[in-house]
Amino acid sequence: MARTARLSEQDPPQELAPGPPAPTPAAPGPPPPTPAAPGPPTHGKAAQPEHRTPRELWSDSLGRVGIRCAQVLLILAVAAVSIYGLLQVRLLVIPVLIALILAAAIGPFVNLLRRRGLPGGAATAVAFVALLVLLAGVGTVIYFSVRSQWGELVQQASKGLDELETFLLSGPLGLEREQLNQAREGAVQFATSSQVRSGAITGLSMVTEFLAGATLMVVILFFFLKDGAKIWNFLLRPFSGEREARLRRVGKRTLEVLGGYVRGTAIVALVDTVAIGAALLILQVPLALPLAIIVFIGAFIPLVGATVAGILAALVALVANGPVVALIVVAVVIAVNQLEGDLLQPIVMGKSLQLHALVILMALTAGTILAGIIGAVLSVPLAAVTWAIIQVWTAEDPRLQDMNPDLPPADTQPT
Repeated sequence: MARTARLSEQDPPQELAPGPPAPTPAAPGPPPPTPAAPGPPTHGKAAQPEHRTPRELWSDSLGRVGIRCAQVLLILAVAAVSIYGLLQVRLLVIPVLIALILAAAIGPFVNLLRRRGLPGGAATAVAFVALLVLLAGVGTVIYFSVRSQWGELVQQASKGLDELETFLLSGPLGLEREQLNQAREGAVQFATSSQVRSGAITGLSMVTEFLAGATLMVVILFFFLKDGAKIWNFLLRPFSGEREARLRRVGKRTLEVLGGYVRGTAIVALVDTVAIGAALLILQVPLALPLAIIVFIGAFIPLVGATVAGILAALVALVANGPVVALIVVAVVIAVNQLEGDLLQPIVMGKSLQLHALVILMALTAGTILAGIIGAVLSVPLAAVTWAIIQVWTAEDPRLQDMNPDLPPADTQPT
């Protein structure tokens, strides 16, 4: 027992196992809220959305899209108002544009005369008189050609219409006499209708407007050829530094594009005129020379001008010489147009008209809608000038340095 007592004294006392701590008494305060029992939803005041400043509203993606849309609408509105205002004074705008294009084409000839020693006024007068003599000569040739061949054309047209009627009745179409009579009566009624008479009155007013515009164009062209540099310097007086240098490059590039376009188109039109006119002469189609001149004028409307003129020549051949000759004329026109599009345009025009065919077609459509035939003639060179100006202004035109060796680069400040 004594030994058991000693062992009990040597062994340390057994520790109790740890248990959960005793809870600390909470501080006195209101009791915690008890969760509300589920029930029907209450229709109280909705939570207020987060308030955003106007700057935050316009800086997100939707705001940036809205800003771009507003900018596009503003640009379209300004363009529409500008076009509407220009159309109201088209009797002034169209002669100015035509005079500018002709001045760009004739300008090199005037500069050549000046380098030969002629004063500026004398060189302008010589070039101006030469242009007027050329236009008068073309008009005289057309007038006497039509006058000398009009009687023959009427006789051949009567025979051609008889042949066409026989072909329609006995040919593969198999039309009946009653159908032809109905078509003839419809054509006569249309020719004697009030619409044709009102159109004739409108045409008379258009002739008067054309004469007034032509006179104004002649005067403006003379001053462009004589004082073109002074006029351009006067317009550039409010500008200086890099902006003035770019505007001078724009002016020079504009004249280069317009002059190259007119001269290149004239060469292509001359080739079309010679080819189609020779075919008309060989086939003995009446009014071959006037029709060839119409082909020359129509070639200044890209893509469709020469084709429409060729179709007119084919119609004359159909009426005067019959369907076989008309088909031959159509084949010649198609072959000439293929030659023009695949060979002459890329070689002769060069870089004067750096526009896609779709852009040309859209420009032709817009110009025709806005200003008729004159708009169709002016739309393509204006589109080419617009594209050239964009290239020059954004310093993307590779010909800037070669074209303007006396000017600093576009991205430097002139000294």
